[in-house]
Order: sequence, then structure tokens, then C-alpha cells
Amino acid sequence: MATILVCTTCRRGATIEPDDACPGQLMLSALEAAGIPKGMRLRPVQCLSACSQGCAVALSGPGKWTYVYGRLDPAEHVPDILDGASKYAASEDGIVPWRERPEIFRKNSLARIPPMED
Repeated sequence: MATILVCTTCRRGATIEPDDACPGQLMLSALEAAGIPKGMRLRPVQCLSACSQGCAVALSGPGKWTYVYGRLDPAEHVPDILDGASKYAASEDGIVPWRERPEIFRKNSLARIPPMED
């Protein structure tokens, strides 16, 4: 099973009042509301260390390359994130051909991490 990791502490450079939801929390809520693709699960995380590049999400799975994406907008990019996540989940090794990736994944990749060896 592949996982969408969502940084819930991303602020996207915004000053957040104590009662306001930060953009990372809004991203998590938007993804939950949209519905997660088959073969995926959604996991909130405290930080993806992409603070200057938020909102950030990562795609990870057993035996797959992990990708970290940033500069994402919870109001605009959720359909593309879910499209890319679905293609990632369907791939054998996590590598989706470049031309098949949503544009936001082609332009906003922050890191690509090799699979963990057993």
C-alpha cells in the first residue's frame, strides 16, 4: 500500500493566528474530503522539512521510490495530487513516466529518495 504523507505544520510563509488552521492542515482536510485513491492511505506528519517550500506532501510505499513535492496549494492542487498519487500507487517502483505525471509534480519535486533495502 502506498502512502500520501501530508505536512500538517506547513505555513506557506503565512502568519497564522492561534485559532486559524495552517495551510498544511487545510491540505490534509482537502485531501480527506476529496477521497483517497484505491491502494493509498493518507498520513499526517508533523514536518517534511520543506518549510520554505510548503505546502508539502510526499508519496511513499514499500519497494518504491519516495517523492517529496512542495509549493502546493490546498485550494488548487488537490485533484492533481490525487491523480499523481493514483498513478504512483499503480506503479511497480514508484516511478511514473515524466510525461504522465501531473504538471505540479513535474515542476514541484523537491526530493526523490530510493527505496529502503530489506
